[in-house]
Amino acid sequence: MPNPKKRHSTSRQGMRRANWKISLPSINSCPQCGQPKLPHRICINCGFYNGELILPKKVKTKPKTEE
Repeated sequence: MPNPKKRHSTSRQGMRRANWKISLPSINSCPQCGQPKLPHRICINCGFYNGELILPKKVKTKPKTEE
């Protein structure tokens, strides 16, 4: 297996390792409500995916008080 003849400096090593970068995820808008969402995911705001209701919204009810 080949070995390097001379030592590479840390800056050269950093330049070699700096070729990959993390990119930001693409963000689409929901066609139902217009809120930003990740592609191929259910919209958190309205619960629709591909024009179909997947997660219905939960309705909070007030607890009944005993009198």
